[in-house]
Amino acid sequence: MWREWFNPEAVRRVGSTPDYRFSLANERTFLAWLRTGLALVAGGLVVAQFLPELRIPLVREALAIVLLVLGGTVTIRGLNHWVRCEKAIRQGHDLPESRFPAMLAVGVAAGAALLVMIVVIEGLTG
Repeated sequence: MWREWFNPEAVRRVGSTPDYRFSLANERTFLAWLRTGLALVAGGLVVAQFLPELRIPLVREALAIVLLVLGGTVTIRGLNHWVRCEKAIRQGHDLPESRFPAMLAVGVAAGAALLVMIVVIEGLTG
Protein backbone atom coordinates (compact mmCIF):
# COMPACT_ATOMS: atom_id res chain seq x y z
CA MET A 1 0.00 0.00 0.00
CA TRP A 2 2.65 2.58 1.04
CA ARG A 3 4.82 1.87 -1.99
CA GLU A 4 1.91 2.62 -4.32
CA TRP A 5 1.54 6.08 -2.79
CA PHE A 6 5.01 7.10 -3.91
CA ASN A 7 5.36 4.97 -7.05
CA PRO A 8 2.78 5.89 -9.67
CA GLU A 9 4.31 3.33 -12.03
CA ALA A 10 3.14 0.55 -9.68
CA VAL A 11 -0.47 1.74 -10.09
CA ARG A 12 -0.06 1.98 -13.87
CA ARG A 13 1.01 -1.67 -14.07
CA VAL A 14 -2.41 -2.71 -12.76
CA GLY A 15 -5.10 -3.42 -15.35
CA SER A 16 -5.33 -1.35 -18.50
CA THR A 17 -5.26 2.35 -19.28
CA PRO A 18 -8.73 3.81 -18.71
CA ASP A 19 -10.37 6.77 -20.36
CA TYR A 20 -8.32 9.68 -18.98
CA ARG A 21 -11.45 11.52 -17.89
CA PHE A 22 -11.96 8.93 -15.14
CA SER A 23 -8.40 9.24 -13.87
CA LEU A 24 -8.63 13.03 -13.94
CA ALA A 25 -11.95 12.96 -12.06
CA ASN A 26 -10.33 10.69 -9.47
CA GLU A 27 -7.47 13.17 -9.16
CA ARG A 28 -9.89 16.09 -8.69
CA THR A 29 -11.59 14.15 -5.90
CA PHE A 30 -8.20 13.58 -4.25
CA LEU A 31 -7.47 17.31 -4.50
CA ALA A 32 -10.82 18.04 -2.81
CA TRP A 33 -9.81 15.75 0.07
CA LEU A 34 -6.45 17.53 0.23
CA ARG A 35 -8.15 20.94 0.39
CA THR A 36 -10.40 19.67 3.17
CA GLY A 37 -7.39 18.45 5.13
CA LEU A 38 -5.58 21.75 4.64
CA ALA A 39 -8.66 23.67 5.80
CA LEU A 40 -8.84 21.56 8.97
CA VAL A 41 -5.12 22.11 9.65
CA ALA A 42 -5.53 25.84 9.08
CA GLY A 43 -8.51 25.85 11.43
CA GLY A 44 -6.43 24.10 14.08
CA LEU A 45 -3.68 26.67 13.75
CA VAL A 46 -6.17 29.55 13.94
CA VAL A 47 -7.73 28.09 17.08
CA ALA A 48 -4.32 27.60 18.70
CA GLN A 49 -3.07 31.10 17.84
CA PHE A 50 -6.10 33.41 17.85
CA LEU A 51 -8.94 31.95 19.92
CA PRO A 52 -8.96 33.66 23.31
CA GLU A 53 -8.50 31.55 26.41
CA LEU A 54 -11.82 30.05 27.48
CA ARG A 55 -13.08 29.63 31.04
CA ILE A 56 -13.21 25.87 30.56
CA PRO A 57 -9.58 24.71 30.90
CA LEU A 58 -7.75 23.19 27.91
CA VAL A 59 -10.74 23.40 25.52
CA ARG A 60 -8.84 25.64 23.10
CA GLU A 61 -5.82 23.34 23.06
CA ALA A 62 -7.92 20.19 22.71
CA LEU A 63 -9.89 21.70 19.83
CA ALA A 64 -6.70 22.77 18.05
CA ILE A 65 -5.16 19.31 18.43
CA VAL A 66 -8.32 17.56 17.20
CA LEU A 67 -8.47 19.78 14.11
CA LEU A 68 -4.78 19.28 13.34
CA VAL A 69 -4.97 15.49 13.72
CA LEU A 70 -8.19 15.33 11.71
CA GLY A 71 -6.62 17.40 8.94
CA GLY A 72 -3.65 15.05 8.72
CA THR A 73 -5.92 12.02 8.78
CA VAL A 74 -8.09 13.39 5.98
CA THR A 75 -5.09 13.98 3.71
CA ILE A 76 -3.66 10.48 4.24
CA ARG A 77 -7.10 8.92 3.80
CA GLY A 78 -7.59 10.90 0.59
CA LEU A 79 -4.30 9.63 -0.79
CA ASN A 80 -5.13 6.03 0.06
CA HIS A 81 -8.60 6.37 -1.47
CA TRP A 82 -7.14 7.89 -4.66
CA VAL A 83 -4.82 4.87 -5.11
CA ARG A 84 -7.60 2.37 -4.40
CA CYS A 85 -9.96 4.09 -6.84
CA GLU A 86 -7.31 4.40 -9.54
CA LYS A 87 -6.59 0.66 -9.31
CA ALA A 88 -10.31 -0.15 -9.44
CA ILE A 89 -10.78 2.09 -12.49
CA ARG A 90 -7.85 0.46 -14.28
CA GLN A 91 -9.21 -3.03 -13.52
CA GLY A 92 -12.79 -2.21 -14.48
CA HIS A 93 -14.05 -2.93 -10.94
CA ASP A 94 -16.59 -1.04 -8.89
CA LEU A 95 -15.10 1.82 -6.92
CA PRO A 96 -14.21 0.90 -3.33
CA GLU A 97 -16.73 1.69 -0.65
CA SER A 98 -15.76 3.99 2.19
CA ARG A 99 -17.34 4.92 5.49
CA PHE A 100 -14.82 7.70 6.01
CA PRO A 101 -16.94 10.54 4.50
CA ALA A 102 -19.83 9.66 6.82
CA MET A 103 -17.51 9.40 9.83
CA LEU A 104 -15.92 12.75 8.96
CA ALA A 105 -19.33 14.42 8.56
CA VAL A 106 -20.61 13.04 11.87
CA GLY A 107 -17.36 14.05 13.60
CA VAL A 108 -17.53 17.61 12.27
CA ALA A 109 -21.23 17.88 13.23
CA ALA A 110 -20.49 16.56 16.73
CA GLY A 111 -17.63 19.05 17.06
CA ALA A 112 -19.92 21.88 15.99
CA ALA A 113 -22.53 20.81 18.55
CA LEU A 114 -19.84 20.74 21.24
CA LEU A 115 -18.71 24.22 20.24
CA VAL A 116 -22.29 25.50 20.44
CA MET A 117 -22.50 24.16 24.00
CA ILE A 118 -19.17 25.82 24.89
CA VAL A 119 -20.34 29.16 23.47
CA VAL A 120 -23.57 28.91 25.45
CA ILE A 121 -21.72 27.99 28.65
CA GLU A 122 -19.22 30.81 28.11
CA GLY A 123 -22.10 33.23 27.49
CA LEU A 124 -23.98 32.18 30.62
CA THR A 125 -20.94 32.33 32.89
CA GLY A 126 -19.53 35.54 31.37
